Amino acid sequence: DPVIAKKLGLIGNLAELMTALYANARVDSCYAALPEGVMLLVDDHSGSKFDALGAPISISARERPWYTGAAEKGGIFFTDVTTDVFTGKISVMCATPVYQNGRLATVIGADLFLNDMAAAVDQASQNGASIVLVNENGHVIISSRKTGLFQVRPSDSAEDLRESDNGDLAAFVRQALRETTALRLIEADGELCYMTGAPIDNVGWTILCVVPKALADAPTFAMEQRHDAIRETAADRFREEISHAKSTICTLLSAAVVLGLASALILAKRIVKPLNTITRRVQRLGGGDLLFTMEKEYRTGDEIEVLAESFAMLSEITMRYIDEVERVTAEKERIGAELSLATRIQADMLPNIFPPFPERTEFDIYASMDPAREVGGDFYDFFLVDEDHLCVVIADVSDKGVPAALFMMASKIVLKNHAMTGKSPAQILTDTNAAICANNREEMFVTVWLGILELSTGRLTAANAGHEYPAIRRQNGRYELYKDRHGFVIGGMEGLKYKEYQLTLEPGARLFIYTDGVPEAANAEQELFGTERMLSALNAEPDAAVADTLKNVRTSVDDFVKDAEQFDDLTMLCLEYKGKDKSQ
Repeated sequence: DPVIAKKLGLIGNLAELMTALYANARVDSCYAALPEGVMLLVDDHSGSKFDALGAPISISARERPWYTGAAEKGGIFFTDVTTDVFTGKISVMCATPVYQNGRLATVIGADLFLNDMAAAVDQASQNGASIVLVNENGHVIISSRKTGLFQVRPSDSAEDLRESDNGDLAAFVRQALRETTALRLIEADGELCYMTGAPIDNVGWTILCVVPKALADAPTFAMEQRHDAIRETAADRFREEISHAKSTICTLLSAAVVLGLASALILAKRIVKPLNTITRRVQRLGGGDLLFTMEKEYRTGDEIEVLAESFAMLSEITMRYIDEVERVTAEKERIGAELSLATRIQADMLPNIFPPFPERTEFDIYASMDPAREVGGDFYDFFLVDEDHLCVVIADVSDKGVPAALFMMASKIVLKNHAMTGKSPAQILTDTNAAICANNREEMFVTVWLGILELSTGRLTAANAGHEYPAIRRQNGRYELYKDRHGFVIGGMEGLKYKEYQLTLEPGARLFIYTDGVPEAANAEQELFGTERMLSALNAEPDAAVADTLKNVRTSVDDFVKDAEQFDDLTMLCLEYKGKDKSQ
């Protein structure tokens, strides 16, 4: 069949790239399957694909869960824990469909064997504490527990913990799939357990830590028992000594009053006075005075000295604990202050004075960046290369927080340095990629859209390195997505060359660019805002000033998300081209 032969030739071009991906040891196999049933597969266990007679084992890729799931979902799909058809190992498969002219052209995917992960979970689970991995369907896929709620079961019989009859557990699992939880006390398998969870964002799973309350409370209970035993022993000894003292005093009084009085005074000094002193000192403990120190008066050589030493040890432990709490609190305040300073520094790195070029009437521009954390990985920039060319940049660094912010600053500086030399957008991205790949041991990357507008003619030359599609509004028209050609992300692979394209903006035309924090903003039900809602917000008031245009989009996002936590940095930029003032 010449059609199938042509498709085989096309997917055959992927062989070197798939081999390179497999060689990175990030996946256990990678594959591409055609709707006609042909599959290209890269792994290191070819021998398992033949039976005992040497004949190849038949496998219908189109019936495998990863193929059907990706085709039905129309996007990235992760399977439940399943068994690899060739090796029998437990694995999770990830797949995504590829469409050509609206029709399914192929499904590409990869395997990740979980044997090492399961062994790591078993090793990390000690002394009754458990590590549990739950997938996006609420199924336990890896667990150190072999029985009960958290044991691993096949996907067709696994319980969805999000819908558990235990309401507290179900609510906890749903929250843990969305965000890091606080420590909770929840009943599971007939016992109270402390639980906490944190999502694994890139696969939609969560990792739970389960510690029985009895196990966590054991040290405190043991300390209380020891303290009660010491106190009871001291009290019994005290009562015995008092009784003995009374008998001795009575006997001595009958023999000699003077000798009896002397003996009573000595005995009182040895036992009663130290105990009274200890009692008064313990009663004064509190507020800022928590230190109980051993004094010469307590050195009696009996249980009184043991009791005093116990109080002194407990006092020392308490003081160390308070010092540690104060140290940790001060460290948290220091980190908070540094993050606050980093937020201000990052904000100052971006253009933040509007209008930025009040003397230029050919255009109007406005931008905003709201990080999901104190600092973020998104950035925007705009600057005049010369009197007739305006460079506009928007970018999104992989990951979030301080590492992304540092990578953002470096990327922004490199991009601007290359742009100010007068290079074309394609050459700017090509040279920037070469500079970042030359020293990128953390393997971070950044998506970039960069355009240079010729102010005298309205001609816009742009290049896209894996970034979101821009939205264009023609003169007196509506905002529409311009599906430009994407290159690979900056920092993802050495030796890439980027391509550029040109548009002509008439006076009154607008350009709206943004990061994925806008269309991927999610509400409490994990529904995405999407580009359709974004275009509706833009077209609700298409003639609004550029600053008001960004406010309208942000208001629409906030109304959709409501009280859900902001998951990603949210960055937008709007440019209106007005053209040359004909009166000048």
